[in-house]
Amino acid sequence: MGKYFGTDGFRGESNVKLFAEHAYKIGRYLGWYLLNKDKKNEIQNRPKILIGKDTRRSSYMFEYMLAAGIIASGADSYMLHVTTTPSVAYLVKADKFDAGVMISASHNKYYDNGIKIINSNGEKIDDEFISPLEDYLDGNLKIDNEVVKDLPYATKEKIGKIVDYIEGRNRYIAYLISLGKYSFRGKKIGLDCANGSSWSIAKAVFDAIGATTFVINAEPNGLNINENSGSTHIESLQQFVRENNLDVGFAYDGDADRCICVDEKGNVVDGDSILYICGKYMKEIGELDNNTVVTTIMSNFGLYKAFDKLGISYAKTKVGDRYVYEYMQKNNNRLGGEQSGHIIFSKYASTGDGILTSLKVMEVMLAKNMTLSKLSEDFIRFPQVLINVRVKDKKESLENKNVIKSIKLVEEILGSNGRVLVRESGTEPVIRVMVEAMSQETCTQLANQIVDKIKEIN
Repeated sequence: MGKYFGTDGFRGESNVKLFAEHAYKIGRYLGWYLLNKDKKNEIQNRPKILIGKDTRRSSYMFEYMLAAGIIASGADSYMLHVTTTPSVAYLVKADKFDAGVMISASHNKYYDNGIKIINSNGEKIDDEFISPLEDYLDGNLKIDNEVVKDLPYATKEKIGKIVDYIEGRNRYIAYLISLGKYSFRGKKIGLDCANGSSWSIAKAVFDAIGATTFVINAEPNGLNINENSGSTHIESLQQFVRENNLDVGFAYDGDADRCICVDEKGNVVDGDSILYICGKYMKEIGELDNNTVVTTIMSNFGLYKAFDKLGISYAKTKVGDRYVYEYMQKNNNRLGGEQSGHIIFSKYASTGDGILTSLKVMEVMLAKNMTLSKLSEDFIRFPQVLINVRVKDKKESLENKNVIKSIKLVEEILGSNGRVLVRESGTEPVIRVMVEAMSQETCTQLANQIVDKIKEIN
């Protein structure tokens, strides 16, 4: 991770950590970089950069500053306006853009925001690009071994332009609709849009495939994104599914790259369960290339035990769908994801896509003619506790000798009957403490031992 960019872009509280000036300079650098990286090939066309945003009030500020920086450097900005992260990733590749930018802080509260950069293949940008960009943000960019404080401006006819590209969002909706293998007619489906990016997209997709669609939290006002809604507050959808006797419910986060499901009984079906359901089905129909599902270190022990019974292999990566995707690309895997609901179907997308995940879960339900609760019943998870602790300094907290001693003690207590994982968040000033054990009581007790030590120094 860099100074500003974590596992999911440059993220922080608007006008506290992430400023409009940052967005402008990122736009300036991105436009300049794309103009100059192929200079040897004498490419005459101006680079085209696609910009999307979520429903946060501050997203407008960052959108316009990014666009201003891009066109000031001589590239063109194509504006998708409010849309999902996976739609930007899809359209960048499908419509041959040079890069894309998504303005979103995903599942964070409304006052946070973030800037995610996507390359021409629809993938999150790599560290090789991020390092000099961060140098430029700090005024330390070197060109030909000389530090430059600013980049050249485009002038006259070389100044870029802004293009409204709202039709791109409709093309993405059509793409999702085309992936529906079965009609949803007769199915009552609930969608929780988290007052975020999916509010104007998800219902259109499910309606077109024939569902009777019920939607909650689809009235964004700039301040209510993720507020007691969406994939991080699943209880709203659980209650809605039960009260309305729905067949299934799907909850997204602010930028709709996550999906958490609710079965017909109102029970949560998280990312691990989705990997189990879809992995099992893909193996049955011969679509699980290399017979492997890619997970992260946060996946539950129970998932691996379930895969062992099915004869499915698995890999574990660092937390972050970026790392899952990188592993999948290198090893030609078709399915991977995170417990949090970032699920990647690499045949169809280069990033987690909440709406796409919903469609694939529906495909399994309809192909097998089974309820979601029935599909997931053989996956027995270990009890797990995950506690997020806000800290002043993540590195200092993790290197504290008392914290390290507490972690080792918990590891000794658990032995082979569980595990502990303590790591820093890539997007927030947070340490995540996770404990799995044979009982919920043991998980809670041992996790709190570590949490207490972290709190002592913060």
